[in-house]
Amino acid sequence: MSVLNIVLVEPQIPQNTGNIARTCAATGARLHLVGPLGFVIDDKKLKRAGLDYWHLLDITHYSGLDDFFAKNQGSFFYFTTKGRNLYSDAKYPDGAYLVFGREDAGLPEELLVRHPGECLRLPMRGEARSLNLSNTVAIGVYEALRQWGFPSLQNKGELTRYSW
Repeated sequence: MSVLNIVLVEPQIPQNTGNIARTCAATGARLHLVGPLGFVIDDKKLKRAGLDYWHLLDITHYSGLDDFFAKNQGSFFYFTTKGRNLYSDAKYPDGAYLVFGREDAGLPEELLVRHPGECLRLPMRGEARSLNLSNTVAIGVYEALRQWGFPSLQNKGELTRYSW
């Protein structure tokens, strides 16, 4: 079974993290939360954004980046507006970690400068600072899953009142 890891470094907005948690639950991606967080994990806004999918979530908490890197190995891809490589050009191996920074500051530049080949950007207009974090995560998740052929995901929907 293929494994995709989503890493949020110091997320600040509970609704974004809740939306990302729902994306992870719906796709089977693992969620890694790297502190310090800008909210408490039982925040009502966080729970509401994730709705009733919390039981489907595989989530791990870390005190900081040092703790996260000490406990995880693999291929890391850093999503950043400062990246020089397109997210769609990367080849995501099984077990890949897609790493995203805090909403107001992104990832630490000292981390990015050590991994220039793994810094990925979503194309956008120059006048726009960035996309919303939860949207960026969803785009990254679905690109990796597309490359893998959407393993273990239901690829066809069903009508409730009619048949095709």
